[in-house]
Amino acid sequence: QVQLVESGGGLVQAGGSLRLSCAASGRTFSTYTMGWFRQAPGKEREWVASISRSGYTYLAGSVKDRFTISRDNAKSTVYLQMNSLKPEDTAVYYCAASSLLGRSTTAPTYDYWGQGTQVTVSL
Repeated sequence: QVQLVESGGGLVQAGGSLRLSCAASGRTFSTYTMGWFRQAPGKEREWVASISRSGYTYLAGSVKDRFTISRDNAKSTVYLQMNSLKPEDTAVYYCAASSLLGRSTTAPTYDYWGQGTQVTVSL
């Protein structure tokens, strides 16, 4: 069992930055692929980024040049650094853990989810 707790969301102006954190419980954090998803009102949950156990990173095209995903296994924490934020980045951001290898870009491949943190980008 893994529990995930996100933090770092908030209100920011367009062009600004935020760093989301996701702290995981349990001793097996390093064995999971970690991902970030987001869901805007009225839209489906969307994959944003993932990082493999060995640190390979994958980013959705819409955020590739602006967001960075990283992990600190010693702290059992995964991060999402978001720069040059746009109003269309407004959503609830979710952290997730997958026991599968590979990119894991779809929600069903993830086993555990956090409760989400709101990110709002204003003009």
